Amino acid sequence: MNTSITSLPGGTRALGDCTVTRFGYGAMQLAGPGVMGPPADRDEALAVLREAVDLGITHIDTSDAYGPYITNELIREALHPYPESLFIATKVGAYRDARGGWPPARRPEELREQVHQNLEHLGVEALDLVNLRMGDAEGRRPGSLAEAFATLAELRQQGLIRHLGVSNVTEEQVAEARTIAPIVCVQNMYNLAHRHDDDIVDRLAADDIAYVPFFPLGGFTPLQSETLAKVASRLGAAPMSVALAWLLQRSPNILLIPGTSSTAHLHENIVGARLVLSDEDVAELNSIGR
Repeated sequence: MNTSITSLPGGTRALGDCTVTRFGYGAMQLAGPGVMGPPADRDEALAVLREAVDLGITHIDTSDAYGPYITNELIREALHPYPESLFIATKVGAYRDARGGWPPARRPEELREQVHQNLEHLGVEALDLVNLRMGDAEGRRPGSLAEAFATLAELRQQGLIRHLGVSNVTEEQVAEARTIAPIVCVQNMYNLAHRHDDDIVDRLAADDIAYVPFFPLGGFTPLQSETLAKVASRLGAAPMSVALAWLLQRSPNILLIPGTSSTAHLHENIVGARLVLSDEDVAELNSIGR
């Protein structure tokens, strides 16, 4: 289709020294059930990735933990050699166990291994962005990230990583990371119903740092709200479309990475996120998470 990036919802913004589309793509759902194993339809998974790029999306979010290794191998098969405009963000800080768990892996030697695995599976000499994943599958946890983040900062100095970010972090951990090395983004759970990061979003916006919400549509607990349904009905749109549009209008530093394993759903997400919400719509939606 080769849609111009200017027609994608939200346009573009800087991410480090690069410019990316605010409407990106998250590759997590390309893996099998429970984010483990191969996709049910490999051809469709490859088609989704190619369609995302053809539509003008220049920001893809992934992790070697998805599968594990599956999504990065699919990205490489579908898109390598990569267009110069494509920006691929990945995450380190956790492995997958045989039961599908996400045990932390943040010792220096574990992080170095993960970075080199991402380089190999994506087929690149340097990673555009590496987010350090903190906490666990249940959410954020307090504690220092200094040793782990300093390890990634060292790999950045060696030229293996271009930009750094943090994921699943507390406000204190964001501040601590910034004393060690520059960050270009924070990636936390955030959506209409989960507004715990409102202050963080605004502070990062003031410092021109991107905020990338994961589970923008609720993740494994999809958004369900009478208010959302009411606004969507009034606009003649799907509730999830309204939720994406709200995120784009929430703050100019927000980058979206909704995931899907369907090309049809990819198109639906893009069309839906083009909705323009009125002040009345936004005020009504804001009441959901408070």
